[in-house]
Amino acid sequence: MSVKNQQLFKKILVANRSEIAIRVINACRTMGVPSVAVYSDADVGSRHRLMADESVHIGPPPPRESYLDIEKIIKAAKDVGADAIHPGYGFLAENPVLAERCVEEGLVFIGPSGDAIRLLGNKVESRIKMAGAGVPLIPGMKSSESDLKLYEKAASEAGYPVIIKAAAGGGGKGMRIVDAPEQLGDALDAARREAKNAFDDDTVYLEKYIVNPRHVEFQVLADHHGNTVHVFERECSIQRRHQKIIEETPSVALDDDLRARMGADAVKVAQAAGYTNAGTVEFLLDDTGHYYFLEMNTRIQVEHPVTEFVTGTDLVIEQIRIAAGQPLSDQLKSLHQKGHAIECRIYAEDGENGFMPSTGTILHYSEPTGPGIRVDSGIARGSEITIDYDPIMAKLIVHAPDRTTAIKKMIDALNNYKILGVKTSKRFMIDVLRHPEFAAGRTYTNFIEQHMSERGDHQAEFKDLAVAVATVASAMTVNSGAAKGTSSVVARPTPWQTLGSLQIGDSIHE
Repeated sequence: MSVKNQQLFKKILVANRSEIAIRVINACRTMGVPSVAVYSDADVGSRHRLMADESVHIGPPPPRESYLDIEKIIKAAKDVGADAIHPGYGFLAENPVLAERCVEEGLVFIGPSGDAIRLLGNKVESRIKMAGAGVPLIPGMKSSESDLKLYEKAASEAGYPVIIKAAAGGGGKGMRIVDAPEQLGDALDAARREAKNAFDDDTVYLEKYIVNPRHVEFQVLADHHGNTVHVFERECSIQRRHQKIIEETPSVALDDDLRARMGADAVKVAQAAGYTNAGTVEFLLDDTGHYYFLEMNTRIQVEHPVTEFVTGTDLVIEQIRIAAGQPLSDQLKSLHQKGHAIECRIYAEDGENGFMPSTGTILHYSEPTGPGIRVDSGIARGSEITIDYDPIMAKLIVHAPDRTTAIKKMIDALNNYKILGVKTSKRFMIDVLRHPEFAAGRTYTNFIEQHMSERGDHQAEFKDLAVAVATVASAMTVNSGAAKGTSSVVARPTPWQTLGSLQIGDSIHE
């Protein structure tokens, strides 16, 4: 069914920035719906602002004064006559107050209800709800407690090691792994302090720590007519500091029976929460084939493109259709997975130096192209990478007939992805993809800790290449001045300014 000219909304405001804002703007364009971007002072020249049909300035760079300011977002939508808001991911995407303010102002929030976001955003409350629905849970506490003795009792029943988690957030904050009873008290205090600082809520709970698990999530879609489906799984086990960096689908760990059972439970989670729109149900899968509900993310995921590649479904368009009151598309009833897709997140981080953030100006930018290659990017040549926002710059996604071919295609695509001006984690991801354990499909959440300490030292190779490039570039600069009969300085970065941003395998294109 074509979505062209099906103008389900008059105008959609995109309450986000960078690549996810561009992704939503492109979906709006496909549907023939005008889009509105919001931007901070740091994003005056951003791609997402320039691509939208309209744009609204919402404040200075700090997110709390711009992208996290709910009233500014609401006012911007009202001022331009938008009748819907898409939050993307991050920022306000999982904030129930924005969803509720939209309802109060007569706007449509393209996402679930505030009640569903609030329920699923609290890990203790959602565990209680899912236990009642018969969804498999990791052994542990059913609620948060204040008495250390109750944590000791729960840990003894679950069996060490255990993990303490913050109820109100994620990303590894307020999380402590405890290997023995004598560590529990200190770990509990530390987790509470960190949770309070990160989420302004020190509520924590305890559960069994699953050793060597896989992180497998299921994409779900639910409309306002009682229809809920899953759109298969994504494996997101390659993580650094509890943050996903490489995702793929299908998961090599699932057969048809396990996939069907996990998918059915993912649908059960959404239905138990009264969920509508797109969401992701996350499970931990142990090495015996048992799986456990972890949480549900109430938004579109960073890694959604791999699902789109193997199913041919545009998940953002489905989000918009659902929010407009349309039933799920007929094609969702007969989907199947075709081929294999992998996504790598491209971060502005120094992959050779502890993943320290990298800032600067993009001096050269060139994306890989070809069949089965997709780049979702928020940057271009001249883009400024600052410390104000998340360091993810882009996502590189490939699709191939099988996993082996997809891995090779991704390595080639990463080698042909040229970003000069900031350091990136590109080389680190190439090393992960080339690792024999990854090739064998033995991907667990501790993969990086277990295997990536074996990485070779690229620094010698890096320095040799950098000196060679600098020498050539310096000669080009001198020759350029001689040809013009002048010794004036060329107004561009010197070769030595580019050295820190050069990645092995990169080249400078004039």
